[in-house]
Amino acid sequence: MITIGIESSNLGRPQRKLGVPAARVILKKASELQAEMEKKDQYTGIKYNIIAQFVIEGIVEKHDVIGAIFGQTEGLFPKDFELRELQRSGKIGRIDIELKSANDKTTGTITVPSSLDKPETAVIAAAMETVDRVGPCEAKVNIESIRDIRVDKLKQIQERAKELMRDWKVKETHDIEVMLDQISQEDKKVEPIHYGRERLTATPDISKRKEIIIVEGRADIINLLRAGISGAIAVEGVKIPKTIRDLSKKVEITAFLDGDRGGDLILKELMQVAKPKYVARAPRGSEVEELTPEQIKQALAGKVPVEEAVVPITSEYVNLVKELKGTLEAILIGNDGKQLSRFPVAELVEKLKDTNDIQAVIFDGIITGRLIDVAVEKKVKAIVGDRIAEGARIPTGIELKIFKEIS
Repeated sequence: MITIGIESSNLGRPQRKLGVPAARVILKKASELQAEMEKKDQYTGIKYNIIAQFVIEGIVEKHDVIGAIFGQTEGLFPKDFELRELQRSGKIGRIDIELKSANDKTTGTITVPSSLDKPETAVIAAAMETVDRVGPCEAKVNIESIRDIRVDKLKQIQERAKELMRDWKVKETHDIEVMLDQISQEDKKVEPIHYGRERLTATPDISKRKEIIIVEGRADIINLLRAGISGAIAVEGVKIPKTIRDLSKKVEITAFLDGDRGGDLILKELMQVAKPKYVARAPRGSEVEELTPEQIKQALAGKVPVEEAVVPITSEYVNLVKELKGTLEAILIGNDGKQLSRFPVAELVEKLKDTNDIQAVIFDGIITGRLIDVAVEKKVKAIVGDRIAEGARIPTGIELKIFKEIS
């Protein structure tokens, strides 16, 4: 709620002369609004995050950006609605700035927490877009989104509750099975063997299997054996050994790889010399050797045909990443590998909704959960961005990359 007192001389505007009845009505209404505002002014916690992207034609620091936001929005509103006052009262939280400088240009993200209501938060966001200079440098600020963190928290709670229920049911159902399995495995004490001329680490039955699992290293094989998984062999390096290449001509291969850049590189190499039929991955940022038996079985159950799991990152993609850095722009790549369109990042979600046959999205910005959801609906195979938002869930069937992984 924005209220302006009856006296407006401080705004430099001429006074209106009001009759006594009209003045009484206005004063009464102002008093009611003031009482209501004071009641709502009590701090109730952050409800929204204003997310803005900026481009500045010059090299500046974080305090320069914050100073410009406070300075250039000052005087636009009554004193009690200015950013400094709102921050003192706890209605606006600590403003967070992330920036990077290159080629005499500074780009980055502004995050402003707000406990105001929707209209007031939208006004603050719109005011931020009026900032056109930071120090002596020209600047452009675009609001990317206003996120309701209560909705995000509710989604996290719902997802976590579902996971807890699944775990609860699984543990109740399978505790005795797990116990018996562990006892059985302890009794067998299966140990890995060396296989082939390169003496690769493998499970003892590797030579008898028509379907095998390829993992990255010895620790992965040991973890698979602990989970009761057999028929596996490790490449033990990025270069694919001849033993693996020979096996690929005789058996069906599932590549089970870490959820990091190393896994991406091994998969790319496998595609060239020993093309697997299926691909399973550890969760993003995790390694196969770290997974629990249940996680291993879930990952293998969720394997996908290699055609659905791989989008080759061509030299053109690498060049596009270099070209997009610092521009706050996005490019859509069609299924034919050609560029469909290029536009500001602020338009990305809407453009994505309105475009079909998209293979990849490459953009200078943050990969958010909302963007991932829309990309999944449009059957996009890969998203390449500057970074991935914290807490973003990565579904099966879409590859997420950040600039530093491919540039």
